[in-house]
Amino acid sequence: MVSNTITAVQYGVGPIGQEIVRSAQRKGIDVIGGIDIDPAKVGKTIDEVCEITTTESAVVSDDPDIHLSESPSIVFHSTVSSIEESEPQLIEILEAGCDVISTCEELSYPQHSNHDAAKRIDEVAKENGVTCLSTGINPGFVMDALPVLLSTPVNRVDSIHVNRVQDAEQRRISLQQKIGAGLPVAEFDSQIATGAGHVGSRESVAMLADGVGWSLTEVSEAIEPVVADETVDSHVAVTPGDVAGVNQTVRGTTASGKEIVLDLQMYVGAENPRDEIRLQGSQDLTVTVDGGYHGDYSTSAIVTNLVDNVLGSGSGLRTMLDIPTPSHRDTYSE
Repeated sequence: MVSNTITAVQYGVGPIGQEIVRSAQRKGIDVIGGIDIDPAKVGKTIDEVCEITTTESAVVSDDPDIHLSESPSIVFHSTVSSIEESEPQLIEILEAGCDVISTCEELSYPQHSNHDAAKRIDEVAKENGVTCLSTGINPGFVMDALPVLLSTPVNRVDSIHVNRVQDAEQRRISLQQKIGAGLPVAEFDSQIATGAGHVGSRESVAMLADGVGWSLTEVSEAIEPVVADETVDSHVAVTPGDVAGVNQTVRGTTASGKEIVLDLQMYVGAENPRDEIRLQGSQDLTVTVDGGYHGDYSTSAIVTNLVDNVLGSGSGLRTMLDIPTPSHRDTYSE
């Protein structure tokens, strides 16, 4: 248990970064600065950008060295989904001797699809005696780490199905745009062909397979539009016939026929949002979270609830399979 006051720097003060700052404040973490390239935020205080009130006058800067040189206990990193784009930022943080919790989706379990970048980040973290962990609600928990945990009391598992249904009407505008809400179907298909859609599903299936000791011989992914049948007026206007969001499915199979299916439905106006995990084997089980975990709020909670786990986990690149069992934390200030 860490007893001293925890200080943090927020690297990336967009919508997710702001939620992380607010969550950190509630837990007694002292956010001493922010890093962002947005000219509209640079020079403003964290209080102004995140709409909170503290006794500190922490400022957002576009120069990482200014805040990293203050030796924060932890850096919260939330900028991009791509390892390629985030690697220089992460290396800079690690070389400054700072532990970091990131929300970079491709970093959540990069051993298979981004092995070289993972190796570089791991080596730099070890050289500087610090830890790097990427997590969030998805990937990082509901479709990977949580099913691994739920499999513990089961003698034999033959298949794991996770169905996550999210009403994107309740989410930020950048996410609605990312899933193609409001686009004509033809334009959606064009964007998917160039890499749009949810990032992290392949990382989740790899983490889940490794977590239960399965060696996957085949992994396939399908992304289809969910087409609106009624008007939804959210951040993005959606009319009948427009794309409301995505139905993204990743399937992994083993040579012996064991199967993992991750089915993500994220669209504006989704009915019966939920997170549902089904295990089939020696005992068939279904665990359902009615309403589902909210993507933005839950991600910020996971990031700030894992500070102790990261600070005490040794050096190197870590995943959710490597750290002690996580839990909620009311505060770090006692």
